[in-house]
Order: sequence, then C-alpha cells, then structure tokens
Amino acid sequence: MEIPDLVRDALGGEDVELGVNLGDEDVVCLTPTRTLLYRAEGLLSDEKVQEFPHDVEWLDVKEGRRKTKFVLEYVEGTRSFGVPSNRDGAVLELLLTGILRADGVTDPDESVVGAFRFSELVMIVTEQRVVRHIGSAVWTEDFEEYPFADLTGLGFEEGNVATEVVLEVDGRPKRIKTPNDQARKVQQVVEDAVFDFYGVGSLEELNASIGIDDDADETERDDSDGGSDIDIGGGIDPLVSDDEERASASIDGPTATDSSETSAQVESRSQAETGTDASSASESAGAREWPGEESQSNGGQSDVSSTATSQGDVASQQDLDAVEAQLAELTTAVNRHNELLEKQQRTINKLIEELREGR
Repeated sequence: MEIPDLVRDALGGEDVELGVNLGDEDVVCLTPTRTLLYRAEGLLSDEKVQEFPHDVEWLDVKEGRRKTKFVLEYVEGTRSFGVPSNRDGAVLELLLTGILRADGVTDPDESVVGAFRFSELVMIVTEQRVVRHIGSAVWTEDFEEYPFADLTGLGFEEGNVATEVVLEVDGRPKRIKTPNDQARKVQQVVEDAVFDFYGVGSLEELNASIGIDDDADETERDDSDGGSDIDIGGGIDPLVSDDEERASASIDGPTATDSSETSAQVESRSQAETGTDASSASESAGAREWPGEESQSNGGQSDVSSTATSQGDVASQQDLDAVEAQLAELTTAVNRHNELLEKQQRTINKLIEELREGR
C-alpha cells in the first residue's frame, strides 16, 4: 500500500505499522500511538488527514447498510469516522490493535488477527491471546483475557444454534458462544493463532502437547472443591453438645460403681444368710451332720457371687453397646453433613464460574 505524502507529513517520526485501503485512494494507517485516516481530494472536500489517538475510554461501532461508523470517546470528547461496510472488519482489527497495545493488554508488537461481534459479545483474537468483552460498546475497561501460554486444552462444541469455543485454562473450561453461521470462521482464526503460537499443525497435536496430567488435575479440583473455602468449625453448630458429651461420658462411670456395690451387697447378704441357715440347721439337728452339707453351703455362696458379678458385667456391656451405637450414628451424620457441604461448594463454584462467563 502506498502511503500518501500528507500522511508521511503527519507521522511525526513514527512508522506506519498497518494499513487498510478504503477505496478511492482513502486509507487508514496505524502508528504506535494513533490511527490516521487519510481522505483523498474529492468533489466536495479537500485532501486531509484525521488523527485518532489510542487512549480511548470506549469504542463503539454503528453499522449501516453501506457505511459503518466508528465512535471513539476520550476524556476530552468524542470523535468518529465512517468507512465502507465491506472494509469495517479490517478497520476494527486495526483500531483494536492500537487500543489494546495502549491499554497494556497486549505487547507492543502483538497484533489482532480477528475480531468478531455477536450482539453484546466481542471476541478478539490476537497473536498471543483471546480477549472477550461483554457490553453494549465494542471496547471498555471491562474485559477478560485468556493468554495462549496458559492454555491446557482447546476444543469446539457444536450445538443446534451456537458453537462454543472451549478454552481450558489450568484445566478449567472457559466457554465463548458463537453463532453457527460464523463458527467455522471463528474456529479457523482461533486454531491458526494458537497453532502458530505453539508450532503445531492440528488440534490433536496441540492438546497432546499442552494438556495437563489427569491425576494432578483431579487432585487440584478435589482440593479446590473440598478445601478451605468452607470451614466446618466456623459458624456451624456441632452435632454433639457439651451436655450430651458429659452425659455420654458419665454412662460407664456410675454404672460400673453401682454394679460393684450391688455385687458386694449381694455377697455380704448371702454370707449372712448362709451363716444363719447353718446355725439353724445345727441347732435343730443337734450334733448330727449330713453328708456333703459343707460343700453344698460353700457351693451356694460361690453361685450367688458369680451370678451377681455376671449381672453387673451384662449391664456394663449393654451400656458400652449403647455408646458404640450412638457414636456410629453421630459418625454417619457427620459424614453426611460433610458430603452436603462439599456438594454445596461445588454448586457455588459452578455458579460463580457461569456468572463470570455471562451465562
């Protein structure tokens, strides 16, 4: 493209980096700090050059049947210019290249290779990243960027109405919906830019070279889902109160004491009753002794003691079984509570992600 003399005079020492021919000798030129619009001499106007600095507050585009109008708002005011509709795509890429560089979004030598407008969504593809802007204007300070260097996967999911560009960043998908009538062009531009950045020739080769390890990714997601976002100890009442803990802890102590006391009392009473029976028997029978009487008396005393002791052991075992059953129920309740918390956290993370993506 030949640079008009009037444009050369307006450069002020800068170089023309990019240019778009508008037809009828009119051209748009990009310099490091400005976009220059050259209008050739016509029947109703003289030859002139208009300057549009890149430090804009916002950029808007108004499309018409034959012409497209670019509106640039600055702190000191608003400027605008129009171009033929069949040249507006190339001019938009040129303008965004200068604006993104001025805002520090892209590197000084990084250029825009594709810019797509879908209602209030603008998708900008540069040589090193994808930039997404949502809003009525084409460009403001509210944007998201996905550098190619951070990609861990790239895919395209086709639907009935729209195709989603899926950019995985650190294993997490970032989705951008594009209409199916433009999806093929968008996919081609994105693939070409990413393939050139990584030096690959196909989508399979790209994903094989930049994909993260599945096990490491799963561990990272588990940590993020069940990590420190929700602290069980913060603001959640414990399932077991202090009173219940004291009641549970006191089950064994008093019961064991009561059991030992009952056994001693039974043994004492049995000894007294045995002694009384033996005295009565000796008094009534005189000096007569029955064979085996002594062994029967001792055997009765032993049976009573062992029976009382076994009853105490049975009572203590029942209490222990009751405590174990209660602990098992509490453990099950705590586990179920933790599962619900983890499920809620995953739902919250997904909602936040979808809100950030504008769905």
